[in-house]
Amino acid sequence: MAYDNAVPVGVLFSASGPYAAIGREGLLGTLTAIEEINAGNQHGIRLVPHIRDPQGATENYAPMAADLVAGSGARHILGCTTSWSRKEVIPLIEKSQTTLWYACPYEGFEANEQVVYLGACPNQHILPLLAYILPRFGADGYMVGSNYIWGWETNRIARDTMEAGGGTVAGERYIPLGDTDIGHIIEEIRARRPSFVLNTLIGPSSHAFLAAYHGLGQVDRDFSQDARPVLSCNLAESELAELGRVADGQYAIAPYFQSLVSPENQRFLGIARRFAPDARHISAFFAQAYTAVHLLAAGISAAGTDDGQQVVAASTGKVSVAPFGAVEIDAATNHAVLTPRIARATPGGFEIVADDSLAIRPDPYLARSMPMIAPRAASHLRVVK
Repeated sequence: MAYDNAVPVGVLFSASGPYAAIGREGLLGTLTAIEEINAGNQHGIRLVPHIRDPQGATENYAPMAADLVAGSGARHILGCTTSWSRKEVIPLIEKSQTTLWYACPYEGFEANEQVVYLGACPNQHILPLLAYILPRFGADGYMVGSNYIWGWETNRIARDTMEAGGGTVAGERYIPLGDTDIGHIIEEIRARRPSFVLNTLIGPSSHAFLAAYHGLGQVDRDFSQDARPVLSCNLAESELAELGRVADGQYAIAPYFQSLVSPENQRFLGIARRFAPDARHISAFFAQAYTAVHLLAAGISAAGTDDGQQVVAASTGKVSVAPFGAVEIDAATNHAVLTPRIARATPGGFEIVADDSLAIRPDPYLARSMPMIAPRAASHLRVVK
């Protein structure tokens, strides 16, 4: 082998700060997979994690990534949550010939040869979600998001989709990351009465909005989740646990929900209970980070080196088994082929209400997936009874 048995890897998640809940999910998923791989020695290597916590401060990501590369010799970094943080790290990984394994859903319009994207891109999240919602509730949506690229771009795609479906945008508002002053937004939603609300807020901002919207539904039943639901592409099971009943009825989309019934998920949950006993609520952020580590380790083993280009080449174009089923990294884009699933929040977690029988190949630039959804078009998703 061209590498020592011990392979250093950087781990860069915000386990504290404004979006700590999902940052901790990514961290736990990463460490669970590393412990499992090291305990079983299935790839003939031992992964040595070097962990940094940027605390949700965007300006911390690039210096910490540089420190990981220079200080530990890591040629692979597992991490980043927001697109803002990912874009801060990309110049460093390009300069240092490092590979970033990114496990979160994102807004698309990027394909970097030194980034492996395990999360869903727009044709795997916002488009199938709207394809399900528009025929059922209408095409006039209100969009509220955190003031950075995830919200801007996801809402832009949603706007095009609603207008193509014969609808209008009832409103589009953004607030700073971590801001919880959303009373004016709730008042505007009540006045404009959209068919649904698309929520691209993150962290405390999202939690404050959901609580306030739930309160509106309590005093005006026209704004119950059954009448005018909230949609999300990035809500995690751990956040539901924090929110309690205020998120009940919200729709979400992801490749993985803890409630998924499959042999792969049952095996995965058993592993999580063994190596991460404190992780009671497991989300797509956890499962995709876990999968990223397994693909990285398998790639190093197959390539016989931890050289980034060779590992990525060894990892693409092959079908592997993940907690959410078969997964493949598309060689043309370095994005995962994923199956979207739509779920509703309940007191016990997410209940899957629609599932697609076929995986969707990534189309990060929407070159093939134009958002053309007629108001009464039948969804391609199989409704779960």
